[in-house]
Amino acid sequence: MSVSGSNQHNEWARYEYILDKFVQIIAKNMNLYGITPSVGRLYGALYFHDGPMTLDDMRDALEMSKTSMSTGVRALSEMKMVQPTFKKGVRKDLYQSEEDWYKSFTSLFGNRWRQHTETNIDEAEEAIKELKTIQQSTNDQQLIDKIDLDIERLRYAQNYYRWLMQFIRVVESGEIFNYIPKPESPTE
Repeated sequence: MSVSGSNQHNEWARYEYILDKFVQIIAKNMNLYGITPSVGRLYGALYFHDGPMTLDDMRDALEMSKTSMSTGVRALSEMKMVQPTFKKGVRKDLYQSEEDWYKSFTSLFGNRWRQHTETNIDEAEEAIKELKTIQQSTNDQQLIDKIDLDIERLRYAQNYYRWLMQFIRVVESGEIFNYIPKPESPTE
């Protein structure tokens, strides 16, 4: 290999190292949203790939099983981070990443937070009902007073979760961008 060819090889190797390092960061950060690192790496591979990929392409790129790829693609599709696509002459299923990270975030954030927040509202209500049942059947004034205080705390928690539901709706609807606009173009 010539000196120029060797330099070119080193440049490509460095390029791949830098992108792989960033994909690892994406995978690590997606863990915040309940996405496993392997699914995060899958998203990163799709994002940086020029054009759509088949499950076989993904398996080769990430050295994971086709079953893992299929499960990961399904999870990313449900979160609207990956979409199926069509290419004339290709019989296998093709997938590409959602290029609009703002759209992906609002969908992912909304789905994840909505589930947990609704559950927390319901669980607080259930706890209040059960505490009231105990309160109505006891003669222990100290317990009655403690339950009153804890019901107040649970109502406070419910108010917080209801506020959070409003915030989730603002994010999901895209209204958030009226308050925090998307940048016009990439900055350097």
